[in-house]
Amino acid sequence: MAQDQHSHAALMDATYRYQRLIYDATRRYYLLGRDRLIRDLAPPTGAHVLEIACGTGRNLKRIAQRYPGCHLYGLDISEQMLRTARAKLAGQAILARADACDFDASALFGRDRFDRIIFSFSLSMIPEWRGALAHGLAHLAPWGELHIVDFGDQERLPDWFRAMLHAWLSRFHVAPRPTLFADADCLAHRAGCTIERFSLFGDYTRQIRLRRFGTAGASAT
Repeated sequence: MAQDQHSHAALMDATYRYQRLIYDATRRYYLLGRDRLIRDLAPPTGAHVLEIACGTGRNLKRIAQRYPGCHLYGLDISEQMLRTARAKLAGQAILARADACDFDASALFGRDRFDRIIFSFSLSMIPEWRGALAHGLAHLAPWGELHIVDFGDQERLPDWFRAMLHAWLSRFHVAPRPTLFADADCLAHRAGCTIERFSLFGDYTRQIRLRRFGTAGASAT
């Protein structure tokens, strides 16, 4: 990793060294939309599913339970989070420490393309999030789908609630990406993908699905 990546990895390890122990219990109340994303994945039998910035492995565990027979992979920059994920998944997924912006999928997982790729409340934590999204999309197999769920603008919710939420998120180095829809639109256009996007819960959460048809298509970078 480059120096700035090492710095971000160290920051994430410091932030979640102890938080990882209560992460799943506490985040269930405000990381809304994750189970809807999992329901919408609908991967074919035997599909290869990658979660980028998989954290504690909560989503991968639920995918394993809902879609038995899929091959699961996860990467995260935080070794602390991966400690929890490894214990939780116990051989149900191949996990690796890597940066979302420049991971080498072939070296980490022995394959370069995936049928489903997931970003779940992770783009709001990745400093170079546009690069991470483009790099992830470059690993999407023909006929595959990339799914995103993350914070929205909360523009239809009370100002006091929005201010309180953003103050809380900043404690964990989380920053909602107000241009997420627009940037995903541009990326889909460049990569020759179709896109569906939804605002949920008064734009508390945004969900996006990119689909690639036929050949791998244009470069996403």
